[in-house]
Amino acid sequence: MNAETPAPHTPRSTAPPPAPLDPSAAQTAWTAAFRSAVLSPYESIELFERRGFADQTVRQVIRVAGGGSALRIRLSNQYGKTPLRVAGARLARRTRHSAVDTATDTPVLFDGATEVVVAPGAEVISDAVERAVRAGEEWALSLYLPEETGLSTYAAVPNTTGYAVPGNALATASLDSAEGLELLVTRHYVTGVDVLAPAGTPVTVAFGDSWFEGFGSTPDTDRRLTDLLNARLPEGAGWVVNQGLSANRLLTDEVGDSALNRLERDVLSVPGVTHVLVHLGVNDLGTPGQLAHPEPAAPPTAAALIAGLTTLADRLHAAGLTAIATTIGPYKGTIFDGYDSPAGQAVAREVNAWIRGADSPYDAYVDTAAAVADPRDPERIHPDLGSGDGLHVNDAGFAAMADAMDLSLLTTGGGR
Repeated sequence: MNAETPAPHTPRSTAPPPAPLDPSAAQTAWTAAFRSAVLSPYESIELFERRGFADQTVRQVIRVAGGGSALRIRLSNQYGKTPLRVAGARLARRTRHSAVDTATDTPVLFDGATEVVVAPGAEVISDAVERAVRAGEEWALSLYLPEETGLSTYAAVPNTTGYAVPGNALATASLDSAEGLELLVTRHYVTGVDVLAPAGTPVTVAFGDSWFEGFGSTPDTDRRLTDLLNARLPEGAGWVVNQGLSANRLLTDEVGDSALNRLERDVLSVPGVTHVLVHLGVNDLGTPGQLAHPEPAAPPTAAALIAGLTTLADRLHAAGLTAIATTIGPYKGTIFDGYDSPAGQAVAREVNAWIRGADSPYDAYVDTAAAVADPRDPERIHPDLGSGDGLHVNDAGFAAMADAMDLSLLTTGGGR
C-alpha cells in the first residue's frame, strides 16, 4: 500500500544533518514547537462552527512537538472586530480530558501583567514561562474571557477537544463535571507555542490543507501526519509543526487566506523554520464546482496551479528554506456534490506529473497520492485508507503518508 518516496531533486544544499545538541551547553533560541493556522469567522463560505465567548474560561490542550528549557504562548485576534480582553491565563500539564496536574500550574503573564488586551488584527506573545517541557507533552492553557468577545479567530479542525465553562475557573483542576461545560471541536485564539531550544534545531512547517491539518483522523489520538512524523524523527533531528488549514486553497481566499497570502504569517515568520512540506491544490480544483453545484464550474488550469506552486517555492527559497512538495491527493468519487469533475482530475494529473518531474523547482517531493491511492483506480483513495467521504484519509491513510516520507528530507539541505 505504501509508496516508496521517489528520489528527490538535487538539493540546494548538501550540508550534513545537524548533530544532536546538548541543551545545557548549546546556545538556545526561541523555536516553534506548536502551531495552529487560523481563519476568519466572517467568511462567506461557512463550513465550520463559529462562536464567541462571554464570562467563560476556555481550556485548550496543546501538544508540543519539541522540548526546551522554557516556553511562551501566542494568542491571536487576527480576525476579531473588537479588542479581546484576557483577564487571566494559566498553563498546566494535562492529565486526562480537561484535568490538569495542579503541581505544574503556573500563571502566564504578558509584560508582567496577568491581563492582556489584544487589539483587532493583532497577536501577542506571552512572557517566558520558566518551565522545562519535553517533546510530546500535553499542556492545558486556560484563558478567562470576562467580556463578550464577538466571533473568535479560530482553527477549524484541531482534532483535540477543548473545554469551556461559565465564570473564572482558571484554578479548577478539572472541568469535566462543571455545570455548563461545553466541549469545543474548534480551537480559539491560540496560534502557537515557542520553546527555548538548542539553536539550529531543524523545524519543518507542514503547510497546506486538510491533508495536513488532520481532517479524517480520530480526534484526541494524535494520529495526524505531523504527529506520526514527529514520533518517527530521532532525538536531536528536530520536529514538525502543523500549519494545515482545512479547505484552504493555494490561489484563492476562503476558506482562510489563500496559501500565497498567508505564507508570510504561517511559514516565513515561524521562528526556527528550516524546511517546508507543502500539500496544496486539491481545494482549488474542487471548491469551485462544489460552490456552483448543481451548475458546472471550471477549475483553475494546470498552468495557473503550477505558476502558484512555483511562486511558493521561489519565496521559500528566497528565505533560505528547503521546499518539499507532495502530490495532490486522490479525490475521485467524493461525496461532496460538484467537487469531483473530469476537468479537475485532468488538471490534478498534470500538476502531479510536474511535481514528479525535473521541471519542478522544489528540492524534493513525496508521492503521498501514490501512497494512499487505490491501485485499481489511482484517482480514488484506497478503501482501507479513506475516511468514508472520498476526499480525506483515515488513521491508516495518514500512516501510509508518513511511511512514504524519507525523514532525511526534513533534516538536510537549506535552512536559515
